[in-house]
Amino acid sequence: MGKVSVGIACLFWMICSVRGIGVNWGTQSSHPLPPETIVRMLRENGFQRVKLFDADYGTLKALGKSGIEVMVGIPNDMLASVGGSMKAAEKWVAKNVSQHITSNNVNIRYVAVGNEPFLETYNGSYLGLTFPALRNIQSALVKAGLGSQVKVTVPLNADVYASSSQYPSGGDFRTDIHDYMLTIVNFLSVSGAPFTVNIYPFISLYSDPNFPVEYAFFDGNATPLNDGGTLYYNMFDANLDTLAYALEKNGFGNLPIIVGEIGWPTDGDRNANMEYARRFNQGFMSRISGGRGTPKRPGPIDAYLFSLIDEDEKSIAPGNFERHWGIFTYDGQAKYPLNLGTTNSGALVPAKDVHYLERKWCVMKPSAKLDDPQVAQSVSYACGLADCTCLGYGTSCGNLDARGNISYAFNSYFQKNNQLEVACKFPNLSMITKTDPTPSVGNCKFQIMIEPYYESVGQRFGCAGKPLGLVSVFILMILTIL
Repeated sequence: MGKVSVGIACLFWMICSVRGIGVNWGTQSSHPLPPETIVRMLRENGFQRVKLFDADYGTLKALGKSGIEVMVGIPNDMLASVGGSMKAAEKWVAKNVSQHITSNNVNIRYVAVGNEPFLETYNGSYLGLTFPALRNIQSALVKAGLGSQVKVTVPLNADVYASSSQYPSGGDFRTDIHDYMLTIVNFLSVSGAPFTVNIYPFISLYSDPNFPVEYAFFDGNATPLNDGGTLYYNMFDANLDTLAYALEKNGFGNLPIIVGEIGWPTDGDRNANMEYARRFNQGFMSRISGGRGTPKRPGPIDAYLFSLIDEDEKSIAPGNFERHWGIFTYDGQAKYPLNLGTTNSGALVPAKDVHYLERKWCVMKPSAKLDDPQVAQSVSYACGLADCTCLGYGTSCGNLDARGNISYAFNSYFQKNNQLEVACKFPNLSMITKTDPTPSVGNCKFQIMIEPYYESVGQRFGCAGKPLGLVSVFILMILTIL
């Protein structure tokens, strides 16, 4: 076969072999792109599956007739409602599943009941709520005639299982939730539904300074873990096989597994950067494109990358990196080269027709003094209501000087509030400029937000479209007066 023919054949194989790659689409953004724009991005980048964290009407409607397989989500705060009332579960399914399948032609395939409800940080808040919700939603799907078409699952964090021996073969479910897990796993098995797990090597590196960095990636450079002759060269394989052994140990060795979330953030921590994110995500994509699987679970892996786009309103309780998981920036631009194996160009396709606010920024006045007593509370106020997670050690804007940090905070607040003049009136400290304050070197960028889009009215607004909340205006006025 000629070189050209070989190249075409290889490209065809790559496109077909990763046909089912999915991605998480989160919507906790102050200035989200229109749902139609996101769906176009999904299609142009070859994503065949999307995982949502709720069942927003506008989001689902935009996915209609796209052919993309959808996993809709039930947030943890709704588990008590749908789990405590069969009527509530039936109403939820009718509104968020049946209606979209029949009226909007949305290809809903899964309902994610809760999101990592057994995290140890929740202190057992959802232990008794998750299974009743799972059972009721499944019953409601069956009653609606969708039992074979739509399956229930529970996205769980990898902390629901562990190894007694530090090797995958010692895997079992966490002792304190063992009975809960077996109840859920048995139900999934009987229902023909998959086990969904979220695996994050980055979190292991973030949490443990002694974690071997190379073991997080797929390059084969790490010292392998030898489990009775089976060698594990990366954490993902070892982690997924720990789950596989846990399932097998409890009689469910053939239960399908979906990787609900896997990815690497690009900012907010010294290990959250573009190069590591590109290396990890490209390594993962290249790995699963061959359909090789893990030592315990050979064969294709169903996985959803985390995530599609950055979200500036996510909680940063787990860490400042939480707002930077996207392979695209908040405005739909590719952050780094990534070949998903799904486009002819081998490159990510950015969002089209993005509309930005005016090119102006809020910065610290040259005449303002760093020792002004208003500086600290003004910066604290701005960062508390906007996003300063790009500031700090090892982050993209970590090399700014004091004035740069203050200006970044002011501008973040100013942009988030649609460049309203009142949002740049920090007392004798701030001014609006049309000169871009972005440093000439490094990755730091002083953002300009996109025009806000409101699904309730289905249109974009300019910079005066959404006023500051009354409390924000009141507090800022007080700061100005003081």
